[in-house]
Amino acid sequence: MKLSKLVLSLLGSLLIANAYAAPATLAERWSTLRTEQPKLQIRDAAHALGVSEAQLLATNIGNGVTRLQADGNQPREIMRAALDLGLVQAITRNENGVIETTGVASKFKQAGDKSEQADAKQQDPEQEARQRNIAGGYLGGQIDLRFHFDNWKYAFAVVQPGRDGKPTRSLQFFDANGTAVHKIYLRNEPGVAVYDKLVATFRMPQQSAELNVLAVAPKAAEKPDSEIDVKEFQLAWKDMTDVHQFAQIMREFHLSREQALRLAPAGVVERVTPAALRTLLENAAKNKVAIMVFLGNEGLTQIYSGKIEKTMAAGGFFNVLDPDFNLHIRDTALRSGWVVKRGGVTSVEFFDNEGTQVVSFFGVRERGKPQPQSWVDLADSLPKAK
Repeated sequence: MKLSKLVLSLLGSLLIANAYAAPATLAERWSTLRTEQPKLQIRDAAHALGVSEAQLLATNIGNGVTRLQADGNQPREIMRAALDLGLVQAITRNENGVIETTGVASKFKQAGDKSEQADAKQQDPEQEARQRNIAGGYLGGQIDLRFHFDNWKYAFAVVQPGRDGKPTRSLQFFDANGTAVHKIYLRNEPGVAVYDKLVATFRMPQQSAELNVLAVAPKAAEKPDSEIDVKEFQLAWKDMTDVHQFAQIMREFHLSREQALRLAPAGVVERVTPAALRTLLENAAKNKVAIMVFLGNEGLTQIYSGKIEKTMAAGGFFNVLDPDFNLHIRDTALRSGWVVKRGGVTSVEFFDNEGTQVVSFFGVRERGKPQPQSWVDLADSLPKAK
């Protein structure tokens, strides 16, 4: 009897102790999740744990993860330094698409020197903003990127075991919400010394895992169609002489991108089915039509230009799986597709269920020359939405 009372007393003490035990840390919760789902990607793990990817990555600071300086112009300076890494794999994604390109980034005269800063004083605000987003390279070539550095907030260097047992080295960048903006993986041994020097140069003195991550703001509502001067907007569309003028027109009339396509003049836009994505990629591969792929987020757009070969559906995505180029689109999340003709150029654009652009395609053309007829024919042949 006394023994039973002793056992009950001990059990009671254990229950009380467990009740007051500290809750599992984020690192512990992630460790448990990895044990249960070893193939789960960090982005999906972050969703499952109700945190951002940057917060999850930061739990490993001091264990293969180094926090880098990311204030002001530091992200641009890191990307400039990364031009010396040699062969890399550049990965950019949004909620429903991923683009991965392996190659060597192009370089040109370093932007931002004193003479260029002086010239910038004569520029309008839009030109100045473009100047700030130039990182001394990455325009055209194998690694083709367009930066919006104002939306970069956190940066990390990550060294972790690879599938072949060798360590992988990467630079990973995130926005104020802790969402991944861009990642660069080193793909050559000579670049290791350059990588180590870069990390030493930009390493934050205080390696804190505390991130002031902001909650994701709800998507802004579209301006009602009834408040849009549709007639003037359509006239502005018809007056376009260059496809790059489209962004300015959308800002001028306060339009979202999909709304602008919906309100476009007759004959310049045609709606296609979400399934047209597969048709486009399969036929581009089959007929060897060179395409340009634009995929990005609020902080960066990555561009691939060239022919593609292997396409297939796998893992809930429709994919291009070539040696130096991969594209993964969650096509079940697509709501609409559009063939768009503006400024003498034809594009095909796809939007998800939230009305956010996932990916867009253009034909590859030489400067000053018309777009290839093979691309126009491919775009015009896509299955139309009813």
